[in-house]
Amino acid sequence: MTAGARPAVDSGPGEPSVDGTTEARRSARTGLAGLAGAATNGLFGFLLAVVITRGYGTVGSGAFFAAIGVVTVTAAICALGAETGLIWTLPRRRAGADGDAARVLPVALLPPLAAAVVVGLVGVFAADTLAPRLLDGPGASGTALIAASFAAVPLVVAMTLLLAVLRCVRPIRVYVGVQSVLVPIARPVLVGAAAVASGGVLLGMTGWLVPAAFAVLICLALVAGPLGVGRGATLRPDRADWSTFWRFALPRAASAAIDASAVWVGVLLTSVLAGQADAGVFGAVGRYILAGQLAMQGLRVAVSPQLSRLLGRGERAAAAAVHRQLTTWALVLSWPVYLLLAVFGLAFLELFGPEFTAGATAMTVLALAMLVNTGVGNVQSLLLMGGRSGLHLVATVAGLLVTVCLGLWLIPEHGVTGAALAWAAGIATENLIAFGCARAVIGQPLVDATLLRAAAGVIVGVGIAALVGVLAGGRGITGLVVALSVLATGCVGLLTVPQVRRGIRVTMRHLRGGEGAASVAAGAAATSTKGR
Repeated sequence: MTAGARPAVDSGPGEPSVDGTTEARRSARTGLAGLAGAATNGLFGFLLAVVITRGYGTVGSGAFFAAIGVVTVTAAICALGAETGLIWTLPRRRAGADGDAARVLPVALLPPLAAAVVVGLVGVFAADTLAPRLLDGPGASGTALIAASFAAVPLVVAMTLLLAVLRCVRPIRVYVGVQSVLVPIARPVLVGAAAVASGGVLLGMTGWLVPAAFAVLICLALVAGPLGVGRGATLRPDRADWSTFWRFALPRAASAAIDASAVWVGVLLTSVLAGQADAGVFGAVGRYILAGQLAMQGLRVAVSPQLSRLLGRGERAAAAAVHRQLTTWALVLSWPVYLLLAVFGLAFLELFGPEFTAGATAMTVLALAMLVNTGVGNVQSLLLMGGRSGLHLVATVAGLLVTVCLGLWLIPEHGVTGAALAWAAGIATENLIAFGCARAVIGQPLVDATLLRAAAGVIVGVGIAALVGVLAGGRGITGLVVALSVLATGCVGLLTVPQVRRGIRVTMRHLRGGEGAASVAAGAAATSTKGR
């Protein structure tokens, strides 16, 4: 390889080789947009949790979180894995009036929407029976809340599917604008207005659902043009379209339900086995845990179509390079959050109110478990975008079984802490199995020296800051402020190190697509692949 040449990846017979550095640079640019959306989503998702907990207290927020859980879990089941199927299928097809991408729409949309309507109607009619099992002393208001939750399932399913289409046919910034800006900002505003008006949990839940209706209308307007709908594109699928799509999507249907319902399974189990107040505390803890995961989710959403395209062409080395880069990003952004949550859980929960501090131990347990989840990266996306939805299902089912079995055992006696232990064990089980499967399927290293150095640096840096904070102010808000101050000072100090500044410049060139970064990255890639 000549100096400055870019490492090529073998694409197989008849296919052009793919530049792994170019793919990593492309993933960096889309990943940045995904991170921006994740940051907005996380900020306003946290604000929503504060609005719910402050506006409705432990009991009211427990009912609110249980209602959200009903919608989330049921909609994920009814989606039948079609949202991931769309992200897997559409990048491999031609869009436009002369393309074959629009033929996928009836295949992907009709069965999930039909299932959502049927399940929603059944849930509405069964609300009288279900409400006493999910809520404490529900009465008429509890029955109405559960009925409204099931009635909203078709709407949420439609939003989920159309957002997946939008992600594939429009630039990432358009998707981020709808999914990560419009919906997250509108929800705390409308829920807060309901709480201020003393409208009760049912009115608040309505405020949570209204943005989904706006998202559906916007998505319909945005996806029609690129797919050629109304401009001659055929919507009549072939028989092969049905079989190809659903062979992939059906195994994903179960795993998607498990993925989407991860925290809500714990909320519902806690509500049934320990009471609504404990469910409210667990829901508040879960909001922090999910907020810490938003960086990785933003990266996954941004690059999943790219991974589908690469793996569909057999570009496994390029896909692994993208995965390693984004895992390093996710680790650097997420591990400091989880380490601080583990040490200062008491301080974070005080922001919701003193009655929520009972979840401090649960916060520590789950934050440590999420280090495993973030550390292995988006291995689930590698499996799914590689068409191995069956292996992904194996991992998620194993994690769910561990969560539910341990939850049934631990929650009655240990409440919120028992629910956290059960979920933590499920998280570790699912991610370690998925990592092993992805490594075997991709056949490329998923961890490199850069990732390991980043992990060690984060642990040492945040660990020192947290220790200083605990010694100076304990594990409450004072200690957290001290730890954050130490971290901020350390970050500013790192900017004076020439190597750090050089790395930042290279990263910025990556994001702009600069050739200087390409040459530097190519040299690094050539070095890192020697001997493989």
